[in-house]
Order: sequence, then structure tokens, then C-alpha cells
Amino acid sequence: MAIVLLSLVSIVFPALIITSVRTYDTGLDLFETGPLTPTLMISNSLLLVIGLLYYKKKLPKRINKPIRYILNFEINGKTALIVGVILLSIYIGFSIPELSRNEASDWADYQILEKALEIWPYGETDNVYVKEQNDRHVRMLLLLTSLNVFQNIKLLPFVASILLLITTYYITYQLSQKRFAGIISMVVLLQSFTFLYYDTIAVYENFWVLFYILSLYAVYKRWYLSPILFILSIFTKAFSLMFLPMNIFFIYRAKISKNKKVATTIFYGIGIGAMMILFLIGNSVYGSLVRIDLSEFWIGFTAWSYQLRFDFMMILGILPLTVGLFLASRQGKTESDSILILILGALLAGPVLSMFTGFYYILPYRFVPLLVFFAIGVGIFLAKKNDNVIDNK
Repeated sequence: MAIVLLSLVSIVFPALIITSVRTYDTGLDLFETGPLTPTLMISNSLLLVIGLLYYKKKLPKRINKPIRYILNFEINGKTALIVGVILLSIYIGFSIPELSRNEASDWADYQILEKALEIWPYGETDNVYVKEQNDRHVRMLLLLTSLNVFQNIKLLPFVASILLLITTYYITYQLSQKRFAGIISMVVLLQSFTFLYYDTIAVYENFWVLFYILSLYAVYKRWYLSPILFILSIFTKAFSLMFLPMNIFFIYRAKISKNKKVATTIFYGIGIGAMMILFLIGNSVYGSLVRIDLSEFWIGFTAWSYQLRFDFMMILGILPLTVGLFLASRQGKTESDSILILILGALLAGPVLSMFTGFYYILPYRFVPLLVFFAIGVGIFLAKKNDNVIDNK
């Protein structure tokens, strides 16, 4: 929870961290509050007080009863299918017009992508930005397929976003064993401004997020596919490598046999080792981008104050959610433990990356995995019965 609080510091005091770590005078007011401060304080106080009273069984019956109804509510498979299809249909219907937009006029990075597409996979270049694009082989293959086969570079990125929504439902259902939890997670992700803003953009596609979430889901369904999907995620976007410790913890806490846990971990080791060898043989650009700057680690936590300023639900709800997940994990809910670590790991990934390289910036689309974890966490928390709480009669 300390990581969540540190991330929220720049919501309350946008200049505090930057002013504290910079060695020169920034001219900023150290304790000037951000515009969301009053709303954040009031909403978090209310949610935490209500949650604490519910946990202590001190809520009035008229409030306690609807909360317990939500926690115990479930829907059958047919209803879940109908609701899921309706949600996807609405989402697809509103998003399809975006496929006709020209990215070249909207995003400067698209020019780099165009140059990379022209020479991939065998062309050479001295432009480090183009070379970095071409090192992401799975992504380039999918984008070229979308462009050459379907005549629209944005189509497969859009399909990936649709599949990400579906996968979010299924992994939430797998962890909570409740279909209603899966539907909640879909709704939470669909209301995210950042997800909806980048869902059809080819230059900032969601391929890497889809492969990564699938690697988690495969731990339960097809464990031997999990390391393969994770490697595909890395070859789609190297940023995924930052999530490796989270995968290992997820495997450790998964409700699968010990033999499967050991085998999956070994396969991960083999896969990562083979990937590193390929990077070395292929003279990858990544090794030349490393540098260490501790101040950038702390500044990385300020990204919330401007990158996710329109994702109000997550900003206002992530602290109460992590508190709730922490309490649930203390009661032996291993799925809550796993999601909590995924959220905290996603929060740390950006600052750690900023500390080790100045090549990448923490852009909003890099927070899509965090938004997915938040959506899964909300689904599990709101639709998972707490067996240790007794109804107030």
C-alpha cells in the first residue's frame, strides 16, 4: 500500500516529489494541491470508513444488507453471455468509426513506425528509434498483417482490444469463480478513458497487454502456454519484461498443483534465457539504452498527476481497493493476494524503467495493464463473498 500512497502523492501535491529530488530550483510550490485533492480525500475517507465498519460488522442493517447482496449476487452462464455480448456490441459500435482516422496526422511516432514497417524484418538503419521498433518482431508482424491483408493498420489492434476485454472477463471469472465478477471487470475497463483512447491506435497498440494477460490466464488453463505467451508479449513490447516477477508470484499463488508450478517456472527460465540469447545474437538495441538515475525513479511516480488524470474511477478507488484486497489476502484469499501484487508491480514498472533508461517515457498507454488489474480487482472485490463476515440480524 505504500506504493499506492506514493503514487497518489502527486495527485494531492503535484510538485512535491519533483521539487524534492531535483537539485536545482524548479520554482514550483511544494505544497500546492491538485484539482482532484478534495474529491480524492472525501471519496477515499467515505469508502474506507464504510469498508472498515462493514469489516467490523458495525454497519446499520439497511446499509449492510445491499452490500451483502452485491457480494453474493451471481448470474448464470446464459445471462453472462447475453450481457457480455451487449457490452461488446455497444463498445464495437461506438469504436468502429475510429478505424477510419489517419494516425499519421495525430501521432508523431507514426512516422517512425512507417519507416520501420518499410524495412522490417531484414532492413538496416542507424536510427535507434526505428531499430527499436523493428526489434519488436511479433508486433511488426501483426501490424504488417493488418495493413497488407486487411488494408487497415488499425484493425488488428482493435481486435486485440476486444480480445483483451474478453480475456479480462475470463481471468476474473477464473480467479473469483463468479460470472458477475467477470462482467463487473469488463464494465470497469470499458469506462476507462485511457483504454478507450488507445484501443484502436496502431502505434500504441494493446497486443503486448493481451499476450501478457493471456500468459496469466494460461497458468490455470494451459500452463505450458504461459511462458510462450509471455515471451510473445516481450517481443511485442520489451516493457513486458518488467512484469516477470509478478508472473512468478502469480504462479506461486495459483491454485494449481505443485508440479505444474515447478514446471511452469522452469519453462519461464528456459524461455527468458533463450530470449536473452536471441537479443545478444541479434545485436538488439536494448543493451545500449541502459543508464541508472535514481532521481528518475522517484519522478516516475509523478506520472499519475497528468497521465491518468481522466481515469477518475481508478484514481479515486485504487487506495480503498488495495486496502480491501490486503484484508482479503490476510484471510487467505489467494486471488486477492495475486491481484494486489499485480497492481503494485504495475505501479513500480514505470518508475523502475525510468531509473534504468532515458530512452522510454512513461506514457498513458503503458498503464493499460494497471487498468486491467484494477478492473479485475474491483470485480473480485465486489463480487466475492467474504465468508468471515456474518450478516447482522
